[in-house]
Amino acid sequence: MSVFDRTIRTPQADLRLSQSSGSGIPIVMIHGSGSSRAVFARQFESPLADAHRLIAFDLPGHGQSSDAHDPTTAYTVAGLAQCAAHVLDLLEIGHAIIFGWSLGGHVAIELASFHRAVNGLMLTGAPPVSKGPFGMLRGFHAHWDMLLASKRVYSERDAERFETLCFGDTADPSFRRAILRTDGRLRAAVTRSLISGKGADQKQVVEQATFPVAIVNGENDPFVRLSYFETLAYGSLWEHCHVVPDTGHAPFWERPDLFNPLLSRFAETVAIQSAKATTLARRQTRAS
Repeated sequence: MSVFDRTIRTPQADLRLSQSSGSGIPIVMIHGSGSSRAVFARQFESPLADAHRLIAFDLPGHGQSSDAHDPTTAYTVAGLAQCAAHVLDLLEIGHAIIFGWSLGGHVAIELASFHRAVNGLMLTGAPPVSKGPFGMLRGFHAHWDMLLASKRVYSERDAERFETLCFGDTADPSFRRAILRTDGRLRAAVTRSLISGKGADQKQVVEQATFPVAIVNGENDPFVRLSYFETLAYGSLWEHCHVVPDTGHAPFWERPDLFNPLLSRFAETVAIQSAKATTLARRQTRAS
């Protein structure tokens, strides 16, 4: 298995991405606020990278990507979803699984609301909330630490606290540097865009999805209300809402031994359904 890094130019920013040489259905992984594509290292180092074309990129204002050319439009959930759409289009990906974590999950839901390449959606630490502040309160715990999500300038102490909330005591040393590198303008703008309800109604997108939707959260996630996920009227929920024991906000990092088999099994399900849909479409085309 090989992993290739490259930089691609989009209207929003110059993006640094990694992809594996696996030949299976592409899995596009979108990281959370204050992070980078490096958070998915334990997926790239696993058999998943041999079985599937794993793709991860640094969002604008994160990691090795540039800051947004126009922060006003790019630093919203809708703007970041347009950025992800450009990645799919530039890489000529016609069908894919989108795995979104935290902010990346909200970006993934927005992307799924308009891009035809989304054949499966996996969400971790990202409750699909309805528009407006009351929707946010239903999906997230209300406590002082949540203010860090919208704070523009981080001190070292802020970065340490945010790292602990996201990763507990399991963080890689590079994660603190990623938090401090992040363009703080994004934190404030993204939070405003979520509260204002601009873009798709994320609850409706997930409930009305015709493709499989997987929900996988950490048992001790400090940000999200796990009970909220059980209240949704899913149209195409994969299996059930999975909870990875003894993990927090980033179970794919903390317990890849438990998380990766779930992602692998979900990918197999999506690949089988996609193949069936393709075969049916070809038959209907020939019949007409």
